[in-house]
Amino acid sequence: MDLAQPPLTAPAVAVHGNDIDRKVRAAVARATGTLSVASALLAAADWAMNLLVSPGKRMELALLFLEYAGEVARYDVECWLAGFGEARRFIEPPARDRRFEGEEWLRWPFNVLHQSFLLTEQWWTAATRGVAGVERHHEELVSFAARQLLDMASPSNSLATNPVALRRTVAERGQNLVRGTFNALADLQRMLARLPPPGAEQFVVGRNVAVTPGKVVLRNRLIELIQYTPATADVRPEPILLVPAWIMKYYILDLSAANSLVKYLVDQGHTVFCISWKNPTKDERDLGMDDYLRLGLYAAIDAVQAIVSECKVHALGYCLGGTLLSIGAAAMARDGDDRLASSTLLAAQTEFSEPGELGLFIDEAQVSLLEAQMAQSGYLTAHQMAGAFQMLRSNDLLWSRLVNHYLLGESDKMTDLMAWNADATRLPARMHSEYLRKLFLHDDLAENRYRVAGRPVPLADVKVPIFLVGTTTDHVAPWRSVYKLHYLTGAEITFVLTSGGHNAGIVNPPGSSRRRYQVRTGAAGEHRLDPDRWLASAPEHEGSWWPAWRDWLRALSGAPVAPPRMGVPGQQTVDDAPGRYVLEK
Repeated sequence: MDLAQPPLTAPAVAVHGNDIDRKVRAAVARATGTLSVASALLAAADWAMNLLVSPGKRMELALLFLEYAGEVARYDVECWLAGFGEARRFIEPPARDRRFEGEEWLRWPFNVLHQSFLLTEQWWTAATRGVAGVERHHEELVSFAARQLLDMASPSNSLATNPVALRRTVAERGQNLVRGTFNALADLQRMLARLPPPGAEQFVVGRNVAVTPGKVVLRNRLIELIQYTPATADVRPEPILLVPAWIMKYYILDLSAANSLVKYLVDQGHTVFCISWKNPTKDERDLGMDDYLRLGLYAAIDAVQAIVSECKVHALGYCLGGTLLSIGAAAMARDGDDRLASSTLLAAQTEFSEPGELGLFIDEAQVSLLEAQMAQSGYLTAHQMAGAFQMLRSNDLLWSRLVNHYLLGESDKMTDLMAWNADATRLPARMHSEYLRKLFLHDDLAENRYRVAGRPVPLADVKVPIFLVGTTTDHVAPWRSVYKLHYLTGAEITFVLTSGGHNAGIVNPPGSSRRRYQVRTGAAGEHRLDPDRWLASAPEHEGSWWPAWRDWLRALSGAPVAPPRMGVPGQQTVDDAPGRYVLEK
């Protein structure tokens, strides 16, 4: 030891210690799939200790258990007296639970099996909720964990207890299981090699998806801005700027010709621009939310205004893009910038106190693990986020696939939306940390603490008309959370609630007989209805919400004029659409 070496100072020790902690946390995150064991243990301990000192709740659960056990026993006797044939259900599965569809589930013993399982789910829901003293986030975590374990143990997941799979096995003499085995091996190979699902290669960006003609008229280190070629002799004078989320590639808004929102707008006589975000690498690790605002939204508006200088801009933001648009619109209103004609927000949250089940994976312990991982790589990959999103819809995304793909031996039919979903992007470390902390954890935007250029940006300053869309089965941006924008601004809001989820509810072209939506406009300054009253009073319509939005845009637009030139005056267009950034892996 060199005695002449000066001792480490307290700040140096702290820096060294923090570096060690980050490395350990990053290793823990890799081992646990970026899920915090600490959060899970704290939630379980909170629930268990409070249940221990709640004898009344435990007595209630014991009586409920006896009641359910009696129901199952009576049902079993009823089936026995009926000669073990089909018997009615005494408890129906939830509306979206398709695990027990099919007449085979009505025959003994499978009827008793799945009915007792549904009662078990109800009992655990009662057991994990309503325990006095349990912190709300912990209650949600425990309830979610119990549901995940029960989903795993569902009788539909096992060959021996799934009558549909058993019948298929007998009818095909086991060929379904052979196909299922090959499916499992192929899936394992693709998972280890990080390859997209089979069939995704049929959808090639620029060949059969993202094919609406256009030009890249701006490129900076964060975005390409695409201007689409007009399809009509005249166009509405006000351009439309689409701001997709950077957690996804932009062409969800320009899929196949039959379900491209971009093509729909162009065909309806609009001048359309769309941001295509760069897929970040470690070189973009220090880009933050302000950079996404400055290099993204503001740079795009500047370019659009240079091309169509006489008119204001109709801006649309989807998911995170909608949150960014809301921040930008509030900052522009604060600063007297009136270049926006309207704001359309698709499945976009501005208030994060109740973000839905996604909030289960966002607390201080979870964020610290994410930050430790991102500190090493400079970004967050889609693979690191996939586990959480699968658990949010485990029945749809995980267990139903196990049954169909492995037990029944069926193959998925790839669609353009599924192929897009597999074309993942990364998130820069600084931006993602700021987004999680300022919005999800601290709810700064709704509480008027979010700052742009050093000053708060109150959403109450936004006065332009707003078209707000929520989807009924959204697990990423629940519609009741989206609806809370009504309480943050006095602007006119036309709210649409459409059937479908976060993606399928938005990619909703006219012609689908399965879709429906409700719509109601609240005038500026009007007393706001709570979500339940809105749901009860808003008229319901069949079909796609796109025509309703088209009519809303037309009412806010001028008479058709000749199309603007392609590109910024004095500058050459950069590339043909879809550009380069969307092709980056």
